Amino acid sequence: MDVDMDKWSMPAYIFHNEAMRAAEEKFHAERDRRYTEVKVEAEKAIKVKETADLAALTLARESQLYKDQQADIMREKNIAASGIYATNTDLANVVDKMEKALKPLVEFVNAQQGADKGASLTKSGLISLITTAGTIITIIVLISNNII
Repeated sequence: MDVDMDKWSMPAYIFHNEAMRAAEEKFHAERDRRYTEVKVEAEKAIKVKETADLAALTLARESQLYKDQQADIMREKNIAASGIYATNTDLANVVDKMEKALKPLVEFVNAQQGADKGASLTKSGLISLITTAGTIITIIVLISNNII
């Protein structure tokens, strides 16, 4: 073995360091580019996932609403078929019939309340008129007797 072959010369060392530095810069640039690409793709994937989650929630909400409506319809049919309970339609019909049957009574009561109020107002007006007239007559009598 030759001793000169194991030693580095200064120009060889400088060349080697420059080559290593250039290779490391190239490696870091490539690594940074890949990290950036992965990050961009991850952000795109997150956006796609958020959109998909939102769509899935909307579909689930609509599906549950449809299921609830169908269950309500089936419940109403079963209740109507069994005849045990009154349905919403039955109750609405009964309320309409009661309103129609009670309408004359409500109108009569309202008319009576209006008449009573009118009579009460007339009576109070008459009382205040008599009181005022009595006061005026008393003042006239007192003036004519020279008491005042």
